Amino acid sequence: MTTPSPERLRAILAGSPTIAVLGAHDEPARAAFYVPDYLHDHGYRILPINPTLVGRRLWGEPVVASLAEVPGPVDLVDVFRRSEWLMDHVPEILAMRPHPKVVWFQLGVRSPAAAAALRAAGIEVVEDRCTLADHRRLLGAGHRIGG
Repeated sequence: MTTPSPERLRAILAGSPTIAVLGAHDEPARAAFYVPDYLHDHGYRILPINPTLVGRRLWGEPVVASLAEVPGPVDLVDVFRRSEWLMDHVPEILAMRPHPKVVWFQLGVRSPAAAAALRAAGIEVVEDRCTLADHRRLLGAGHRIGG
């Protein structure tokens, strides 16, 4: 697993205004809610994916069941799924048109096989890192996307 430099992580976060959240949740105590909630509060467009929450709205967007249903292109797919399930999502990520620039596996989430498959398709992968923590550390809590 290669960790991108702080400069690269900063560039990814600053250049990814549209984020699809795979495994988004509606329970405020769960990272799959409060991390995208923080990002939304900092100007990111958050597109939630969770088949059990279809019909609801989170962050002003309808929850969809899969990445295939995400409206329009996304810059980054933020993954809140167990490591052992990552390979199951690789085909749907690779089917996205255009491909996301980055797939970010949240803290504690890693899969060398999934990361290798995504990188082979030209998609940058960040593993085992928290977008909220890296945003705060690298861009500052006052930073808003695009501003």
